[in-house]
Amino acid sequence: VVYTQSEILQREVYLFERLDSPNREPMKHLKAICFLRPTKENVELLVQELRRPKYSVYFIYFSNVISKSDVKALAEADEQEVVAEVQEFYGDYIAVNPHVFSLNLLGCCRGRSWDPAQLARTTQGLTALLLSLKKCPMIRYQLSSEPAKRLAECVKQVITKEYELFDFRRTEVPPLLLILDRSDDAITPLLNQWTYQAMVHELLGINNNRIDLSRVPGISKDLREVVLSAENDEFYANNMYLNFAEIGTNIKNLMEDFQRRKPKEQQKLESIADMKAFVENYPQFKKMSGTVSKHVTVVGELSRLVAERNLLEVSEVEQELACQSDHSSALQSVRRLLQSPRVSELDAARLVMLYALRYERHGSSGLPALLEELRGRGGTDRYRKLVSAVVEYGGKRVRGSDLFSPKDAVAITKQFLKGLKGIENVYTQHQPLLQETLDQLIKGKLKDSQYPYLGPNTLRDRPQDIIVFLIGGATYEEALAVFNLNRSNPGVRIVLGGTTIHNTRR
Repeated sequence: VVYTQSEILQREVYLFERLDSPNREPMKHLKAICFLRPTKENVELLVQELRRPKYSVYFIYFSNVISKSDVKALAEADEQEVVAEVQEFYGDYIAVNPHVFSLNLLGCCRGRSWDPAQLARTTQGLTALLLSLKKCPMIRYQLSSEPAKRLAECVKQVITKEYELFDFRRTEVPPLLLILDRSDDAITPLLNQWTYQAMVHELLGINNNRIDLSRVPGISKDLREVVLSAENDEFYANNMYLNFAEIGTNIKNLMEDFQRRKPKEQQKLESIADMKAFVENYPQFKKMSGTVSKHVTVVGELSRLVAERNLLEVSEVEQELACQSDHSSALQSVRRLLQSPRVSELDAARLVMLYALRYERHGSSGLPALLEELRGRGGTDRYRKLVSAVVEYGGKRVRGSDLFSPKDAVAITKQFLKGLKGIENVYTQHQPLLQETLDQLIKGKLKDSQYPYLGPNTLRDRPQDIIVFLIGGATYEEALAVFNLNRSNPGVRIVLGGTTIHNTRR
């Protein structure tokens, strides 16, 4: 995710091996750089490697804190003295965007409490992040969530135990780590998205910046899997937060630009200088042609899915469920779509889930009838069970905050004005709960009674450096909200992380 193979090749690294791949050939003329998570399995594999070294020298880097006993085990195995150095290089997390990270963990809790192995992994990931950013933060957590409190305590323990590592130069305003729970807002991961990055993840799925296009009708071999990374793709970097309508226009411009730069077929390569110019421009041309074909394919597939699954209509009803409170109109809309053969089973289930989260306690709830209809569509109980699981996970009984209440007159007017800004906003009215939480935090108005500090100290000034972590996964819609908050609040830097990055399927 961090480094492309060609970038590594430029640093004269010519061979990539996994430590656990069997039958590697000894190559005593090569030096080895090992980059590993300090897990029991990895230390054990490394011990085996050092007993029978295949390379001349080893430079070992661990992505997190390694225990003294593990270092001792390695030293004892290194009888041939091939290890030149052992270092800790904190990178025990996945850097997704410049302001977003993930731990790639699915299903971190059992019911309402942590799975112990996942709690340990999450603690390691978060502390590695703090060490790599050189932050020793004050910690706040969501009071209504037991997992948030547990994680806050575990991170604090590591900071206390490894106090020498966390002894960074103090800043005027200490950084803040805010730990939240996904179950407070189960709505956001269930909505269709209309900005490029979020939409690609929702409809195609992004996995470590890679997208699997193998199911696209008539796809060519070299486009079966493509990489979307803002680091190496200028078009993606400039368009990842734009709305789908704008992207269509920008793709058209990209293609026209490409056509203009195409080396003319009849270009006469008469002199050496002509040839030299052609060869020099060719890699850029090739790179650009790769970028163009990639984005045209991705956007083409998104358009196909939007039409095939009738997503404009579906999305409009989702937004109505998430942002308005007209029960009878919402119920009619959901019923209408459940009867449409063009709406996929997943989208039908998604609408019922959103309805259930929104109107679970409504006097004239139509949920039982909707569930019957859902069952009639698929002929199985699978989605019915999922609907009740979602309500159990993120329903009113569980939530610490008021996800749907009209906040105050100002907020209501704001929403009304936003609705007047034109039709394209029908699909993007929804704001994730995180947006409001962070907005309150930046203004110094986030209630201590709901988000207490861990320990006796509190922040006197407004926070400037904020790391917010969502147990149970973040979304690209929230990544967009954080991107916008960073842009509109100079002097405030927010980094968003989660145990994973969700779309509806996940």
